[in-house]
Parts: sequence; C-alpha cells; structure tokens
Amino acid sequence: MPITEQLAAYVRQALKDAEAGGDLPAAGSVEIVIDKSRGAENGDFSTNAALRLARTMQMAPIAIAEKIAISMGAISDAPEIERAWAAAPGFVNIQLSEKWLQSQVVAVRAAGTDFGSVDIGQGESVQVEFVSVNPTGPLHVGHARGAVIGSGIANLFEAAGYDVTREYYVNDAGNQMRVYNDTLYVRYMQAAGHDMPLPEGAYEGDYLVEYARDLLKREGDRFTKMDRAEAITEMATLSVKDTLDMIREDVALLGIEYDVWFSELAMLESGKFDQTIRYLEDRGQIVDRDGARWLSGDGDGEDGDNVVIRSGGGGPTYFGTDIAYHHDKFAERHFGRVIDVWGADHHGHVARLKSAVGALGIDPERLTIILNQMVSFKEGEETVRFSKRKGVMVTLRELVGEVGSDACRYIFMSRSPDAQMEFDIELAASQSMDNPVYYVQYAHARISSILRNADEQEVEWEEADLGLLTHEAEMELIKRIIELPDVIVSSAERVEATQLPYYAYELARSFTGFYEQCRVLSEDPDDLPVSKARLQLVDATRYALARTLSLMGMSAPEKM
Repeated sequence: MPITEQLAAYVRQALKDAEAGGDLPAAGSVEIVIDKSRGAENGDFSTNAALRLARTMQMAPIAIAEKIAISMGAISDAPEIERAWAAAPGFVNIQLSEKWLQSQVVAVRAAGTDFGSVDIGQGESVQVEFVSVNPTGPLHVGHARGAVIGSGIANLFEAAGYDVTREYYVNDAGNQMRVYNDTLYVRYMQAAGHDMPLPEGAYEGDYLVEYARDLLKREGDRFTKMDRAEAITEMATLSVKDTLDMIREDVALLGIEYDVWFSELAMLESGKFDQTIRYLEDRGQIVDRDGARWLSGDGDGEDGDNVVIRSGGGGPTYFGTDIAYHHDKFAERHFGRVIDVWGADHHGHVARLKSAVGALGIDPERLTIILNQMVSFKEGEETVRFSKRKGVMVTLRELVGEVGSDACRYIFMSRSPDAQMEFDIELAASQSMDNPVYYVQYAHARISSILRNADEQEVEWEEADLGLLTHEAEMELIKRIIELPDVIVSSAERVEATQLPYYAYELARSFTGFYEQCRVLSEDPDDLPVSKARLQLVDATRYALARTLSLMGMSAPEKM
C-alpha cells in the first residue's frame, strides 16, 4: 500500500476515534489528502484535514489538528509513524518511524521487480490506443512523442492493476488512402516508363517514389497489364502490409509492441459500421438532410450536427468510422475505459467524439483523449521544427539512430503532453551528468558496479542489521525509494507519465548523495556490519530504479 494511503487511513481512524470519544463533533465525510512536508522541521508528511473541517465542526483549525494528532498518537498499531503533531494554522505533521523505514529495505527487496505495483485498477480492462497514423509511409518524429506517451501510460496502468490492451488503429480506408493509392499507382506506372500525371492532391514525398520503384522491382510490370481499378486494389493490399511491417519496426525501436492492430477497412467490410448507424437510428440520433446522414447534435440545430455518411454515395466520414470504432471498443469488446492519444491537430475532434460516445448510450467519462503538442528540435544554438530540410531529423528511425531510444523516451515523457517542448539533440546524445538520461542510467550502472565489487570481495550481505542505517543520507534514500507506489497511483489517476522521469532523477540524486556521504564497502573489518546493511540498501535502490526505468520503457545498464 502506498505510504500516503496508509497515512490517510490513520487520519481517518484518528478522526473516528476522536469523534467517538467526544473530543470532536461529528465531521461527516471529508477527503483526507496527505502531502509531503516542506522542510525537515515539519516532518515527512502533513494533512490539511483540520482546515477543511473547521466550518463543519465550528472549531478553530488548530484545535481540530491538535485533537487529531493526539488521537493518532493513541493508535496502537501504526508502525509507520514516529510522531504526529499540530502546526499552525491547522496542519497535522507526521514523521515516519526510523525503524519502519529500515524495514522497508527488506520489503522492497522482497517485492523485487514488482516493487511499486498497486491494485487500484482491480483488473478493470483499459484500452490505450496511440500513434494510429495512416499506413502511407514511415513514422516521422512528430509521431514519436505520441508513441512514448501512449506506451508509458499503458505501462503505468498495468503497474496500477489494470488489464491493459495496447492498440493501433490502422486507417486503411477513407479519402486519404484513396489519394495515396492513386498516387502509388501513378508512381509505379512512371517507374515502369509510362507518362502519367499525378492525381489531384497527390502524395509528393520521395518515400512513395522509392517504394513504387521497389514494388516494380519485386512484382515486375504485371500491374501495368491490369485494369487500373484492379491494379490499385492489389497494390493497396501490398502497400498496407509493407507499410505496417515498417511501422512495426519503427515502434519496436522505441521498445513498443501492440496487442491489437485494428483495421478500419476490415471494420467497414464486416458491417460493423452499418450496425452502428442502425443502432444510432434506433436511438433517434441520425438525421437525413441534403442527401447526407448526420449525427444529431444535442438540440443545437444544424450547427450541432455532424455528417457521418456523405451525400451522393460518398461513403462514411472520418467521424462516422470513428464512432463505429469506439462503439466496437465499448459495446463489442467491453473495455471499461478507453484512452486515446492523438496529435494536437485533432483538437476540434475531441468534444464531438465524446458527444458521440454519449449518443451511443455510453458514459463519455469512460473515454479519455490526450492531445500531444508539437515538438521543436534544438541543434546547437538553433531551434527548428521538424521538416525535410537537409540536416534536420525527419523519420523516427533517424531520431532514434541519432540519440537512442532511451533518450527519446525519457525526454518525450518528461513534459506534459499538452505542453510544447524543445528537444535538445546534442544534450540528449551527450554522455555527461548534464544529460538527465545519462545521469539516471549512470546511477544504475554505479549500483551494479558496487554489487559486483561486493561479490568479487566475497562479502556475504544477505543477513544484515538494518538498524545500523541511521545516517541522514540513508534515511533520505529510503524515503525516496518508497515514493514509487504513490507515483504510480498518482500517475494513473492523472493519466500522465510525466512524474516517472522526475522520480527517476530524484531517486538517482538521492542515491548519489548517499554514495558520496556513506562508504559502502570498507576495508576495515569492523565496518563490515554497516557495509552489509548498506549493500542491502543499495540493492533496494537497484530494484526501485530498474522498475522506474522499465515503466518508462528504458534500459537499466549494468555498465557504462
């Protein structure tokens, strides 16, 4: 159980006991919030419960805080607490027990690679859909941030006790794919020596020219002998397969694997889109107007309506297929929650999709949509946005090749998705303590080195007196280690992974402070008992740091 949750339980018990004893009037329900204290003189944690209860209890906050603190001191079984006391204007400060902190070294090592896991999800099914770009070419750097954000959230929800499905929605139908397929056909014909103009709005990227040449080399000129429509259909099937294989390789560079690749085209061909429209019709949500079919707005007139099937046999709109896709998520596959990670350019689509989910009879609160903003890149003193200019990273592969997967993941995860960010390429690639990625991973490598040295010196440290861990730096390190369960809970509740890199850095910093102040391996035999206890603390730190890096999708190097 996270320490803040346990402390909150003690505060609730103290309130109940004080009320039962007549020391405090009935409080009713109140949310107990436990925060880290500022300054060692204020203990380790505090709660403002007394301030929040002052109006209800008709008492001064400090008087309420004093009663709560006294009641907490009377709890017979609270090994985590050394003492609790009231502080103006109405806080209850809590200091953790040194003996209990020492015992957490054993608890962390016993949990091992599962340290930090909690069960707030209780097995609820959650789908995290992210990246999901059209299969029209390789992933570019603009997709990398969404990939890291989505996979980080998925990792956190698993650690929080949810049953997580990672999904890629393959937009292999619709107008953009039609234009792409027409362009591919023309590029193929041009590669085969035929003079043919590009279609209106054609894809002009060099990638498609190269792919068309490759297709001609692999398949020969057989498509030149087919009916155009037949050739386009067959080439489209090959192209989607090849492009998805390439995208799989791209995301694998970031350590990402999907559980499901969901095809939009297959959904349309299966009749699921038509079933969804009929379902909305039965609920009175579909309006026919101007030859098109519209999803009715919430009484807002025509301006509140949105087209789901175009007029003149134009087929489903992007919005229409998205409704059917989310109907499949909730009504067919029964996900308890759905988290979509989109690019910032989809901002205008958020409100209407949540409204559409409500029109399906599903609580819109079960759908969370995260928008990730654009990234600019800093090279030396110059800040640039990604483009096809020479010398600027274009594809995800190029970025990973330049700075590595771990740097990409740490840096993209370190800022809130809704904040624009600047990616310093030179800093990310550097091997210096100024680079937070290097700093964190170096701490893990140093830990591994210490443990290797202990093995080489044949120090037996499985049995140790942890009561010898009394140094201020040792206590600070243990307190930092035990924050991880709270970080996981808070991150899952916020649906955001940005706390992980901050925690990893602070844990590495606490370990560095401990390492600099407390000699772990001593040549003096008299220091052996302390060395054994400190080796156990080092090992506990290893588990906490490795788990955090794992949640971030990063490696935990043993040597650097």
